[in-house]
Amino acid sequence: MIQPQNLQPGDIIGMVCPAGSIPMERVQKCVETLAQWGYQVKLGKTVGTKSNSFSATDEERASDLQQMLDDTAVKAVLCGRGGYGVSRIIHQLEFNAFQKNPKWVIGFSDITVLHAALQKNGVMSIHGPMAAAFNKGEEGMPYIDSLKAILQGDKTIYKTKSHAFNKLGTISAPMIGGNLCMMAHLIGSENCFDTAGKLLFIEDIGEYHYNLDRLMIQMKQAGLFKQLAGLIVGGFTEMKDPSTDFGATALEIIQSHLVDYDYPICFDFPISHAIENYPVIEGGQYTLSIQSMGVTLSLIR
Repeated sequence: MIQPQNLQPGDIIGMVCPAGSIPMERVQKCVETLAQWGYQVKLGKTVGTKSNSFSATDEERASDLQQMLDDTAVKAVLCGRGGYGVSRIIHQLEFNAFQKNPKWVIGFSDITVLHAALQKNGVMSIHGPMAAAFNKGEEGMPYIDSLKAILQGDKTIYKTKSHAFNKLGTISAPMIGGNLCMMAHLIGSENCFDTAGKLLFIEDIGEYHYNLDRLMIQMKQAGLFKQLAGLIVGGFTEMKDPSTDFGATALEIIQSHLVDYDYPICFDFPISHAIENYPVIEGGQYTLSIQSMGVTLSLIR
């Protein structure tokens, strides 16, 4: 895997919206914070614009993202928001120039599709907070500060409490993953994640409990859970129906599909659509230690 260079003071971070739209006022705090960190910010044409449920047309979003990926003066690309739309344009993108001048690409949710394409092209990226997360105040700062640490090349170590569903153990492996719905959506496509030997993480938002069950069945039957080194189950937030309708909570549904696997599994880790969203490197080497007293996730390289 190609690891993009660490950012230096004065470097330019580009911002684009390759999926949904975000109002200009919602990105101001992000721009100000990045400037305080010592970086310059270049806004793409899709920031602050809207076209139906997207930031712009498919052609405009693909062009804006392609220009940021290819611009050698831009040292990182921060996606303004997720939403929906990357799968509509991913086939239009070309990564040859990007591979010669790789840079960090940052985002989550629908940006999982872009991370998957970058994995296929052998380049690491950052699953982490986007523009709106910079508006969360002091409660959100640990997760924003962790993004800064990764950008400048610091080794991150995250700790969280234990969970009754955890399967104990310690493993080291490349980490990949993202939004569960988008990973299931990619099954059968050229950008389907290769999970064998990997530390996989999953999270999601706004699902019905029955559909979460269906997503887990699809992932399992496609073999994406079969040869993992380990699994991190993040947040499953803002479920659309009460758990009593299905008869199980989100984590209970997930746990029921994982009982036959003997690799370490961590539940309720702070990677999510909520404030608690630690950034991690897609393709980065991590050690996951799940013990009875708690969980530690450490970046090796």
